[in-house]
Amino acid sequence: MRQLLLLRHAKSSRDDPKLPDRDRPLNPRGQRAAAAMRRAMRRLGLEPDLVLVSPARRTLETLEALEPWDETPLIEPTEALYLGSTAQLLNVLHGVPDVVRSVLLIGHNPGLHELATLLSGAPDKAPAHDAAHRMAESFPTGALAEFTIPAAWWGLEPGGGRLIRFLTPHEVEAAR
Repeated sequence: MRQLLLLRHAKSSRDDPKLPDRDRPLNPRGQRAAAAMRRAMRRLGLEPDLVLVSPARRTLETLEALEPWDETPLIEPTEALYLGSTAQLLNVLHGVPDVVRSVLLIGHNPGLHELATLLSGAPDKAPAHDAAHRMAESFPTGALAEFTIPAAWWGLEPGGGRLIRFLTPHEVEAAR
């Protein structure tokens, strides 16, 4: 059984309109949210073997906020994750070596949200309070979806993941 963690970058700043999109940093709210998600991931024992991260500044800063790890994962900045479509994200996951058991993918919407919804199957049949239903409704900045993946990475397909949990920074901070 494999584990896939999908993390949307934390809230970024739009203060400088001249700054290219990929160079936008986290804003203070995003920094707090990323720190909250770090605490939640530690508490839940979520430590990936491999981190696939978009090369955008906001995703790299989100990753930095999750460090240090107890066991340092292999970190691969991956250009295809920068504003990547669902198909591009799935293609990146198809290339993960079979020996990797746990992957954290840090990316952007809408591709990340669409991938999470695609993997979870039919959330419209889930109760309104259910994690799959909440995730299908919205995948806010800093949110994390954890899936178990029964197939090899190269065989990952729609409906091929089982959603274990969906956490948002707001929920994590409220539970403190």
